[in-house]
Amino acid sequence: MLERKLTAILCADVFGYSRLMGEDEEATLRTLSSHRKLIDSLIEQHRGRFVNSAGDSVLAEFASVVKRRPMRRRDPDHA
Repeated sequence: MLERKLTAILCADVFGYSRLMGEDEEATLRTLSSHRKLIDSLIEQHRGRFVNSAGDSVLAEFASVVKRRPMRRRDPDHA
């Protein structure tokens, strides 16, 4: 018998990452690293599980959509 579960999946990447890398690779990687620390912390705070990362992307799973708390966007230019 197939076990069913309800889950929420977060898949995110950096808007304009290629352009940013082309303009200033060192600064982009430094900023990405600091933001990843924040994102990892938020995933943990919201009882999520980090699944994978590749370059500028993050994949996370949240086992309960009922217990979730909304994660707000921090970039006012891309609301």
